Amino acid sequence: MNIEIREYTENDIEEMTAIWNQVVDEAVAFPQIDYLTENDAKEFFASQSFCAVAQNKDNRKIVGLYILHPNNIGRCGHISNASFAVSKNFRGNHIGELLVRHCLDTAGKLGFKILQFNAVVESNTAAHKLYARLGFVRLGTVPGGFRTKNGEYENIVLYYHTL
Repeated sequence: MNIEIREYTENDIEEMTAIWNQVVDEAVAFPQIDYLTENDAKEFFASQSFCAVAQNKDNRKIVGLYILHPNNIGRCGHISNASFAVSKNFRGNHIGELLVRHCLDTAGKLGFKILQFNAVVESNTAAHKLYARLGFVRLGTVPGGFRTKNGEYENIVLYYHTL
């Protein structure tokens, strides 16, 4: 697969929405419960500081994305936050790593000083391995910080990376 990470365009919204909603439906990574409609998605993605897509250059299909935005405001506005989604059919191909590396670079270019993840679900072992490999610092664990699809609670882990 020949993957290019690039800024999203409005032409990508339909595929981005499908991938985003797939992750929401799986209920093992994102805190969102509600699916995005295409109209909601247009507004949601446009409201971010930056959105990127992972596009297979061979067939032009979107296979992943990330959103980047401030984690807080004012005196903490230099800390960014991001969410990543890879289509389930393309996981295990290092697309997530390409997205995270691009995000780290982009966050720095936008003037952010830190990239912080507030809620990496403890059972998301692939994400934990990736973040450790890329030099993220594990801040700690919030017991029962994530409600699963079946109503049980799972721990979440916080990470940060200086830019």
